[in-house]
Amino acid sequence: MQTANVRAATSAYETWLATYLSIVPEDLHAKHEAMQSSLFRFLRGTFYRWAQLWPEVCADENDAPQVLAVGDLHIDNFGTWRDSEGRLVWGINDFDEAERMPYTVDLVRLAASAHFAIEAGGIAIDQRDACGRILTGYRECLEAGGEPYVLGERHGWLRGIAGSALRDPVAFWKKLESLPEFEGPVPKDVRRGIERMLPDRNLRYRISHRAAGTGSLGRQRFVAVADYSGAKICREVKALAPSAWCWATGAGEHRIRYQDALDCSVRALDPFVRLKGAWIVRRLAPDCSRVELASLPKEKDESRLLRAMGWEAANVHLGSKRTRAILKDLSGRPPHWLHGAAARMCKATTADWTEWAKKRVESPTPRRAKT
Repeated sequence: MQTANVRAATSAYETWLATYLSIVPEDLHAKHEAMQSSLFRFLRGTFYRWAQLWPEVCADENDAPQVLAVGDLHIDNFGTWRDSEGRLVWGINDFDEAERMPYTVDLVRLAASAHFAIEAGGIAIDQRDACGRILTGYRECLEAGGEPYVLGERHGWLRGIAGSALRDPVAFWKKLESLPEFEGPVPKDVRRGIERMLPDRNLRYRISHRAAGTGSLGRQRFVAVADYSGAKICREVKALAPSAWCWATGAGEHRIRYQDALDCSVRALDPFVRLKGAWIVRRLAPDCSRVELASLPKEKDESRLLRAMGWEAANVHLGSKRTRAILKDLSGRPPHWLHGAAARMCKATTADWTEWAKKRVESPTPRRAKT
């Protein structure tokens, strides 16, 4: 599938998306506004366009072995959570766009996001070196068979970075409590998902609508806050749809692959993240949330962090059992191929962003999801 420009692509994609879920017009408008604010926000909000341009801009990389990939991988798609042992874990935070695609898609998109962050002054490292560190971590993880980043007795440097970005509990809960109570009808699957993930199904909770992220803005997202054993707890429920990769390429089974990606990855799983129908339910807490680059301390080891991001991408790809094929493909690629591919996609994304910023793109008329 190919459309003439980013505005036409956006309209077509959002119309397609509305056949799977209910669009929140105000949030979709906010997404369109956010996409005008910076190249990086535009990249985060337009995986559908990335998937559409990919076969043309990165034809050589498109021939790579396929894996169940993250899809919308970028430097702000990482966070922390607690595993079943209560240990703090760092890794990829969002699998909304997971689907089978060339392994190179994740690497190039991660590298492209690093390119934009470097240009904006968020990372103090050369772009070519950044790509090299991502590839080093990715290859080393494949060769080692993978390992999650459990921030216990090891990875103290990363614990220091991620820990410094953990939100203050008072401010965190104050922000959630400031959200007005949702007055409309709450889908039955949302209530069912919340209650199945609470420590007590008879616990009273308050539901609010929450707008967060960039790529998923426009989708229904609810948070339930309750008092439990002397403190507050929260569960978030977000509407999902098949990956935009399916829309752009016609490939895939057009089903939600979020849980598949979690289950097959080399991962210290968060026991409070589960797919319930077409909704992802998860715990929110000060130490169970996304850790964005802007929240990290100015003094950080960018090289080490980018290597860790490449390693974590490989943790996900290892679940597809294509290690030999990927390593063989990597060995046949020219030096600095990742930097070159990321630069091409950055150029295409920049052209789209320039076009997008010329005129506000109005949201399509919202439609109810098919039942």
